Amino acid sequence: MQGQPAHPAARPRRTRRPGRHPVRLRHHRQPAARMSPGHIADWGPARTPAGPFRLVPVRVERDLPLLARWMNDPAVAAFWELSGPPALTADHVRAQLTGDGRSVPCLGVLDSTPMSYWEIYRADLDPLARHYPSRPHDTGLHVLIGAARDRGRGLGSLLLRTVADLVLDNRPASPRVVAEPDLRNTPSVTAFLNAGFRFSVEADLPGKRAALMIRDRSLRRLL
Repeated sequence: MQGQPAHPAARPRRTRRPGRHPVRLRHHRQPAARMSPGHIADWGPARTPAGPFRLVPVRVERDLPLLARWMNDPAVAAFWELSGPPALTADHVRAQLTGDGRSVPCLGVLDSTPMSYWEIYRADLDPLARHYPSRPHDTGLHVLIGAARDRGRGLGSLLLRTVADLVLDNRPASPRVVAEPDLRNTPSVTAFLNAGFRFSVEADLPGKRAALMIRDRSLRRLL
């Protein structure tokens, strides 16, 4: 699946799009609106058929070895482009933790085991909003499943639905949850569809051709 960094407001954005090299974008000038790690920490646990699931905001000093190991998995590196020394992953995560608060990096903990990485962000305040008809308080997701044993058995779809529902339950101003997986990443696109997201449009983003996926609040009980 795919990811995107958040960056301090004082510098031009240098956005890394998974599957392609970083590109520069002009600073996005809409007013900042924080996504609170403390608030997200209170969202769970959510009950799932695979066990209780919780989003835990990342702490670099605690979580970097695990995250760096995941980023060096070839299946992950192909789309996140963060393989290499741990410092590369640390820079990516710290840019969000010390940035303008529009994105919160989290571990997904399933049945007491950290097994996935998530970025929950304000899509309407992100450069992504230039590429689709965004709505105020749209919430974006980036996700990777860490261990190969957890892929390819429907767990990604289960957790995407779980996290999207957590967003809609805990962010009442958010009308929908959006994501933009690389069109080449067929397992990711399929997982979003199976999680109740609908395909909206193909989007030419910096460095990749993406499938814009949307889970609408108004349709969440139907899909």
